[in-house]
Amino acid sequence: MDSSRSQGAEHNVVSVAKPSLGRTGIEIGEFIFGAGAIGGVGGALATRGQGITVQQGLDRLDEAWDLGIRTIDTADSYAGGESERAVGHWLGERRPEGAVVQTKVGVVAEPGGRHINLSKSHIERQLAQSIERLGRVDLYLSHAPDPDTPLAETLEAFASAQDAGLISAFGVSNVDVPLLEALLTTADRKGLPRPGWIQNRMNLLDRSDEHHLLPLVAAEGLGYTPYSPLAGGVLSDRYLDGAEVALGSRIAVAGELYYQGAYTEANLRRVAALRVLARERAASVSGLALAWLRAHPTVTAPIVSPSTPGQWNAVREALQTEIDEEERSQITALFT
Repeated sequence: MDSSRSQGAEHNVVSVAKPSLGRTGIEIGEFIFGAGAIGGVGGALATRGQGITVQQGLDRLDEAWDLGIRTIDTADSYAGGESERAVGHWLGERRPEGAVVQTKVGVVAEPGGRHINLSKSHIERQLAQSIERLGRVDLYLSHAPDPDTPLAETLEAFASAQDAGLISAFGVSNVDVPLLEALLTTADRKGLPRPGWIQNRMNLLDRSDEHHLLPLVAAEGLGYTPYSPLAGGVLSDRYLDGAEVALGSRIAVAGELYYQGAYTEANLRRVAALRVLARERAASVSGLALAWLRAHPTVTAPIVSPSTPGQWNAVREALQTEIDEEERSQITALFT
């Protein structure tokens, strides 16, 4: 990072603790920056070009770094590779010391949908491409389950990459309890490394992992890095009081793809109730929603993806807001 920018940003830095990612021993910080909106929204063909621009993405990366966020999440499929290329450009230009680079493999976008490929050959090919785009890959994730490839083959591919020093650790995304149990059992039976963490969707409006998956995650000592912590912006005040869904917003662009069931009248009533609690604490709705997730005992680090500079305010609030068990229970009760 150039010295003039670094000096000018010093007073904006918030001290961020560095929790370890499960049993990997890798420190990732309390929040991760998600680069999935650079050049599009996620990996779907239909949303390419509808996220933030590359320059806006570079600005958000600078702002994340200034805030103390050191881990960056992307995927080989996001915007057809534009997200990885933008992150790689930022890493090459800034050369930030201590950055942790995370990407995902498996999703292949195609007209009308997508398919998942976690075969050994696909992982090897895509990892080489991701390293070329990013400069290196520290943390590697399967992006979604592949019903057609044996689990052992996928695990062996990740283990080979780890043994070769191409990645430091690997995890899995979008898994349920049966699949996670099968992955752990297969790894143990084959004498292979276990995945070190899980990346699933979780927020106050989607707590499906709490009852079954998170107890398993905790019992096995795995990390947990939830994405979509604000449900595409529904967990804010932007849609309250009859406000319309703005053109270009994530709900407008990808509501049916990535935020199914989030934008409903029932959920907006719950968010309005959360606003009452937020006002009592002189906090924003989104800041309190992030603080709730940050305080969750099984969550390692949520993935945040602000589109504008002002949206970092919620992350700052969450970093500076301590929530005790009674307050967590009070907030949780609104969304039960």
